[in-house]
Amino acid sequence: MGNKTKVKREKQFRHMEVRLADDVQDDDKLIVEGYAVRFNDPAVLYTDELGNEYKEVIARGALDGADLSDVPFKYNHSNETMIMARTRNNTLQLTIDEFGLFIRAELADTSTGRDLYTLIKRGDIDKMSFAFTVLEDTYDRDNRTRTINKIDKLFDVAAVDFPAYESTSISARSFFELEREKEEALERAAEEERQLEKQRRQKLNLKLKLGGIEHE
Repeated sequence: MGNKTKVKREKQFRHMEVRLADDVQDDDKLIVEGYAVRFNDPAVLYTDELGNEYKEVIARGALDGADLSDVPFKYNHSNETMIMARTRNNTLQLTIDEFGLFIRAELADTSTGRDLYTLIKRGDIDKMSFAFTVLEDTYDRDNRTRTINKIDKLFDVAAVDFPAYESTSISARSFFELEREKEEALERAAEEERQLEKQRRQKLNLKLKLGGIEHE
């Protein structure tokens, strides 16, 4: 059973696949698509030195009520390059369905947009990442799984050179590192309690023996 955690609303990043749209009639349009978010699809975000895997799941309904009002499509989440598409002018379309958040972006017909489209077409770039903040989550310590129940805001979606995992999550990895520290603290406390109980039993047995009473 999951416990609610205290959420710091730090911007976080996760990655999914991006591809060319396969139903484009106009060859001049630079359209890419893919799922930016997949619901109930466990992803390993952190593995500790013992090989324990820490997972994250985005729950179905996590985007209900989230702020999706003005979401740009970027390259590597950079503010240094031009925005490729945007929801407010409908060049970026976001669709929430039973599987997750599906995006369809008509990239700007600029040299940067055409270059990005070509790199996606060739397979040099096949991942996209989304930036968001968490409003509500729970953590199942037994299964080492964090469930994101509510996303507060989606900041942007981006085609990326590398999956966001390395940077993905400095915030997510910090979260799991903290949980690992809690697990270790609980294990130490349990071991200390076992040792204290062992000492109490030894003292009791000694008293019984000294009193001439056989202890069963």
